Amino acid sequence: MFRQPRTGTRTLIAAVLTATALTLSACGADADDSGDGSTLRLWHYEGANSAMGIAWAEAIKQFEASHPGVTVVYEEKGFEQIRQNAGMILNSDQGPDILEYNKGNATAGLLSKQGLLTDLSDVVAERGWDEMISPSVATTCRYDANGVMGGDTWYGIPNYGEFVMVYYNKDMFAEYDLSVPTAFAEFEGVLDTFVDNGVTPISVGGAEYPAQQILYELALTQADRSFVDDFQLYANPVDFHGPEFSYAATTFAEWVDKGYIGADSAGIKAEDMGVAFTQGNFPIMISGSWWYGRMSDEITDFEWGTFLFPGSDLHPGSGGNIWVVPSNAKNKDLAYDFIDITMQPDIQNLLGESGGVPLAADPAAITNPKAKELIENFNTLNDSDGLAFYPDWPAPGYYDVLVAGVQQLINGSKSPDEVLDEIAKPYNDNLASIGE
Repeated sequence: MFRQPRTGTRTLIAAVLTATALTLSACGADADDSGDGSTLRLWHYEGANSAMGIAWAEAIKQFEASHPGVTVVYEEKGFEQIRQNAGMILNSDQGPDILEYNKGNATAGLLSKQGLLTDLSDVVAERGWDEMISPSVATTCRYDANGVMGGDTWYGIPNYGEFVMVYYNKDMFAEYDLSVPTAFAEFEGVLDTFVDNGVTPISVGGAEYPAQQILYELALTQADRSFVDDFQLYANPVDFHGPEFSYAATTFAEWVDKGYIGADSAGIKAEDMGVAFTQGNFPIMISGSWWYGRMSDEITDFEWGTFLFPGSDLHPGSGGNIWVVPSNAKNKDLAYDFIDITMQPDIQNLLGESGGVPLAADPAAITNPKAKELIENFNTLNDSDGLAFYPDWPAPGYYDVLVAGVQQLINGSKSPDEVLDEIAKPYNDNLASIGE
């Protein structure tokens, strides 16, 4: 029986129950603490009408059907809630058996280095998960002893991919006779047209991850794979005043000055950014494929589409957030069984049909044309080594550093050079501490 305590930051209960037709019953702390194989305690932070939320709700249903007498205790959590508190909780006996967690050095890598995550290497080999995951996607699943991704030890499993792209309002583009840009100069020309007509073009969430991903997109227009490896994998020292980040910070500040990005966007959260786009208040939103299912479900008043950020062969993206099993988990075998179900073809196909980017789906089984387009774009990036990970991954706490940096660029409280100095220091401090 599926039981969901009301402990999260978003109200997903009604939607999850509708999507899965499962029965809700009350639960108490004593049930959550069972280590006798009668419960699987699971955390994730995907919206109930997102592709992942739909697919994982079905996976919960299938898990319980194939494990008579076992109850899934799903607890809804917010992204920020898990990001900020996972280390403390997993270092106690209050953690789940399995949870969705952000990948990268600063998150999964840090927890693996601290001994808080289970080494999954043997399970991966036994269940053949490594054969379903491409080498580029596997980079964010494996970490070395210092918590740097790309190592030899498996600590997480993704079952979907993701990447950042440009969402656009086709009706607003048509109103001003605009076409999808294929070059960076053309993109700025589109933005200029909207500004000239009194429209702020880009819906931006400066208080959370979206704005820093725009900054990184701009850096990647000047970058190659060696820059990504240097920045993300510490292959070589990174010059934050070099051509990539200097261009990004300067151009971002110019975009604010030109009116492409609203001067009031520093305090806007990601959710509010997305809602503003779905309501037709902005013609453009630059964000991830994780919004795709919601766009399909919630946009009813205009036609919309997507395109890759012009001017670069590299884009923020990777395998999706990973399932991790805490070292203190009480029911690890059940956690492995649940991961296995999420990798099965029917769940993968459901994820793709719902607007996600499955890693092991049958493309011929996807009938939704928009979903096909999304999967094809991801496959193009994956096959061409175009996934450049995310800017906050390299160092613990770097997410907050980058949020502060882009907010300063939006507010104009610091110059691009000053912001680059601020984001360089914690990166270099972390690099110096590796191996200590």
